[in-house]
Amino acid sequence: MKGLRKFFHSFQYAFNGIWAAVRSEQNMRFHLMAGFYVFLFSAFYDFSKLEYALLIVLVSGVIALELMNSSIERAVDKPTPGKFYIVGAVKDMAAGGVLIFSVGAAVCGLLLFWDIPTFFRIYRYFTDNLLALAALVGSLICAGMFVFRQED
Repeated sequence: MKGLRKFFHSFQYAFNGIWAAVRSEQNMRFHLMAGFYVFLFSAFYDFSKLEYALLIVLVSGVIALELMNSSIERAVDKPTPGKFYIVGAVKDMAAGGVLIFSVGAAVCGLLLFWDIPTFFRIYRYFTDNLLALAALVGSLICAGMFVFRQED
């Protein structure tokens, strides 16, 4: 029973880490909102299961790498005076890993989402449904406030 309790506590620790990153990391909040809008606009496409699987892997990969980057930054934040160069390099490498994966995910997103007829269908949907347009604009304002809020 103790092993099972320890197993379930490990999930709680993981959720605590995710929540700490959401509260304190602007880039984490940005990636979460970007992922939200990726899935929101994917509803206008006829993606296959494989294409949705790719979207899930890409969005979750960016978020997972952002968590790793944030944890590395926190782990090395208070270096001793002789370690400043190494700490800076470690933080820059972790951020570079997030950047490379994010750029790759964005390119994949362009390949999946770039479809002019679908762009017109999305445009028509929002111009024909002003309530949906107002909800989208409101959600974008809320997302901006969430991403750019003052960190804890």
